[in-house]
Amino acid sequence: MRMNALKTLPLLTLLAPMFALAQAGGTLDKVKQSGAITLAYRESSIPFSYLDDKAQPVGFAHEICLKIVDEVKKATGHTDLKVNLQSVTSANRIPLLQNGTIDIECGSTTNNSERGKQVQFATNYFYTGTRFLVKTGTQIKSIDDLKGKTIVSTSGTTNYKILRNLNEEKKLGIDLLAAKDHAESALMVESGRAVAFGMDDILLYGLRASAQNPASLAVVGEPIQVEPYAIMIRLNDPAFKKLVDDTLANLMKSGEFTKLYARWFQSPIPPKGINLNAPMSQELVDNMKALSDKPAT
Repeated sequence: MRMNALKTLPLLTLLAPMFALAQAGGTLDKVKQSGAITLAYRESSIPFSYLDDKAQPVGFAHEICLKIVDEVKKATGHTDLKVNLQSVTSANRIPLLQNGTIDIECGSTTNNSERGKQVQFATNYFYTGTRFLVKTGTQIKSIDDLKGKTIVSTSGTTNYKILRNLNEEKKLGIDLLAAKDHAESALMVESGRAVAFGMDDILLYGLRASAQNPASLAVVGEPIQVEPYAIMIRLNDPAFKKLVDDTLANLMKSGEFTKLYARWFQSPIPPKGINLNAPMSQELVDNMKALSDKPAT
């Protein structure tokens, strides 16, 4: 018995890294072993990912995530795959992806080089720029008009960093506040605690359209910086990235992506039947052909 144990020791030593690799495998391995996948959603990123009147996540990005889940079912053989939903914020979305709490995030996350050191991004599926939500009639057309005033942006967003850097560079003396989410940021403008909310323009249009009195709010200013949105997955996960990229490519090439866009950006959407009337940007039209995952700087 002792000799047999000694003879098998080298084999076990060789196999140990393989067992460890299987345990620390990519998302598809994790999903196959557990029989479940966890999707992250946002509560107020209209129309990408938000809660409807039944407190259920809906939106353009959420629908894309569900299309990806269909492909994950095929790849893992789990036709009865359990889909868990997890609410995330701008501040916790990356840590929750890194620690395995969520497996994929389809929301309104900017693909940039700094984040690319912590997570991996799929093909870009939207392009937007930072502008301002203000009360209608407010005489603000650019960030220079905000000199010495109080403004807000959402904590953990690239917009907050952009505004903070511009404030320092231009010495504008802006009092920049950080809110926990987009809904709180918008409320601070409506309540007068801040004169402007700096955020991606498409999200501002969504928040304005869903406000109790949309006519009382306006989106102003030229886009400060155009940036891409993309789906987040964990680093060093080539198999899962390929599945996500291939799903997006098929949606874009088949015309289904364009139909999804029209449903969420150019048609009445829940819960109030608002229509953002937002045409597809030229950057997005071009990327439906290029299929690039290039980050913002």
